[in-house]
Amino acid sequence: MTPDPAELSTDACTLPDGRTLSYATGGDPDGFAAVVHHGTPGSRLFGALLSEPAADVGVRLLVPDRPGYGRSSSPPDDWSWRDWPDDVGGLLDAESVDRAGALGFSGGGPFALAAAGDDRVARVGLVSTVVPPAENPLATLASVPFALRALFRFSKAFASLSGPGAVVSQYTDRSVSDAVAEAVAADFHEALARGARAVERENRAFASASFDPKPSGVPVRAWHGTSDENTPVSPARSLVRELDGTVETAETDHLGTLLDRRRAALEWVSEAE
Repeated sequence: MTPDPAELSTDACTLPDGRTLSYATGGDPDGFAAVVHHGTPGSRLFGALLSEPAADVGVRLLVPDRPGYGRSSSPPDDWSWRDWPDDVGGLLDAESVDRAGALGFSGGGPFALAAAGDDRVARVGLVSTVVPPAENPLATLASVPFALRALFRFSKAFASLSGPGAVVSQYTDRSVSDAVAEAVAADFHEALARGARAVERENRAFASASFDPKPSGVPVRAWHGTSDENTPVSPARSLVRELDGTVETAETDHLGTLLDRRRAALEWVSEAE
């Protein structure tokens, strides 16, 4: 039987420092590679929301669990997104990829930009991106690590009892299909399977650090909802303008932007081929 191209497979590679980087593959196995960066929290299972449109437009998805999420090893204490290009390089080496695009959703946005530190990354797409230094409740709460971890322990327990709709409601007010709701919930639960330290680390970085612009010459495009209450559109406009990129806005919210623009974003990052 031929595998369904919309399904994900999980693989792993060993990084030079001995850590394990777990990742999902999906979409078109013969297509142009795109390293997709999940949100905060998130996991490789985020790829389920993109694999079918990726197969349709000829994109090969590589969706890593960032350090400390899912099945990837926890990083050293001083690890940050500035170290992420080295991890992306290890992934591209393992998959024999010479050229790729990068796509980041929400908290994955800063990491997608950082990925351009590897010169094989030719384009960066941002969907509903976080822009450090972020001013939102989670970033503020990250200054009290115990409180943030407790919040996500409660959120995970509540979502387990209440079902996928409770997870989806954190990201959108719209009704979504059962398949989308189940994919969003699976991603959320996998992200927190080993606790909330990775969420804490990333939100602390989002709150306390500004982002160093990516290497020059790498095109950037962003898609952002004007009704996004999770990550406001104004900082994204300012960042992308600084990077000489383009922002496309729509009257929708955080997850709604991804659902409406995922195909367009995948097509755009693959035009670097």
